[in-house]
Amino acid sequence: MNFEWLARQSDYILGLVGWHIVLAVTPLILGLLIALPIGLLAHRKRIVYTPIIGTAGLLYTVPSLALFVLLPQVLGTRILDPLNIIVALTVYTVALLVRVVTDALASVPEETIQAATAMGYRGWQRFLLVELPVGIPVISAGMRVAAVSNVSLVSIAALLGIPQIGSLFTQGFQLRFYTPIIAGIILCLVLALVLDGIIMFITRRLTPWTPKVVTS
Repeated sequence: MNFEWLARQSDYILGLVGWHIVLAVTPLILGLLIALPIGLLAHRKRIVYTPIIGTAGLLYTVPSLALFVLLPQVLGTRILDPLNIIVALTVYTVALLVRVVTDALASVPEETIQAATAMGYRGWQRFLLVELPVGIPVISAGMRVAAVSNVSLVSIAALLGIPQIGSLFTQGFQLRFYTPIIAGIILCLVLALVLDGIIMFITRRLTPWTPKVVTS
């Protein structure tokens, strides 16, 4: 490791980390917001469960690099537009979380739903105040997987020239210089651990009644 080089490039590396956070976290939030109603629909309407879960599974198998290249044609954006990465990773996050949300809602005990119904909770009120809070630990486990996956997938965008931590990999490869590659790997690992810790912290705050968070 050339620490002198790292010190000289600290501002540049910090900027890459900032972009990496934006490109990884924004799709995570958007994906959750989109997956919640879709997962609820799949849970409530069993006739659409198989098509929705099947489609989500197929979307997750689309190669990320191919999606990054095709999206500019669909969205009308430039190949270097970060919006392509945000949309692509949102698609992957939705594909991953739809099944998780469905499983989370299915994990709510029937007795709990009956008790909520008896207390007058109906429709969206029962979903938001009873089913969703009870299912948070399961959704949190899926969010942790999606967060780590996004941190990793964002790095691939460096092949298209979009700046983020992955740019250190291409820079190191082009210069045959291992310091930026090692630094990029460490930064990705640290970022993944930080995001994982934040999700676990939020989960504990939202579910104080649970002794521990369900692990993935």
